[in-house]
Amino acid sequence: MMTVIKSEVIRRMVFVIVAAVSACLVAHAAEKETAMTPLTLTSSAFAANHPIPKKHTGEGPDLSPALKWEGAPTGTKGFALICDDPDALGVAGRVWVHWVLYDVPATTTSLTENVAKTEMVAALGGAKQGMTDFDRIGYGGPMPPRGHGVHHYHFKLYALDTELKLPARVAKTQLEEAMHGHILSQAELIGTYQRQ
Repeated sequence: MMTVIKSEVIRRMVFVIVAAVSACLVAHAAEKETAMTPLTLTSSAFAANHPIPKKHTGEGPDLSPALKWEGAPTGTKGFALICDDPDALGVAGRVWVHWVLYDVPATTTSLTENVAKTEMVAALGGAKQGMTDFDRIGYGGPMPPRGHGVHHYHFKLYALDTELKLPARVAKTQLEEAMHGHILSQAELIGTYQRQ
């Protein structure tokens, strides 16, 4: 009788341990899945690796495109965005900077079309804009030399674990230096443009 009781107690203990371990594994898997949800960046103006419409270029009204993101990791305190053109190396001798935007509040998940070309963007909770290679602040759209082929414009979004609190008008390199060690996640959307 005693052996039967001991066996039953052991069986129940094993069941409880297995159930507890299973619950922990399920919770860990869910936590890992949440942590691995990637930050994604999209635009209603153009699909990834497709042409950017003329209205978002120097040949048109030069309006910044609408952008949307999701999947910001826990602990995000703000966002920064850089848009540049590595294909300009063959023309200008450097990666051409088209947009520098930072201190975008953590609650923000999108940018509307035509972000104001001002040092501080009130509609974005006081986000600031830096200098482009057009020697001005705010978005400057594609305007590659005629006949230079297709250029690729990299819109890079950074989720940061801190508010940078930089002044307006900083250069891309200054922003990158300030972000160093604070990037939780990043996403990239590439659009193309070619002048005939």
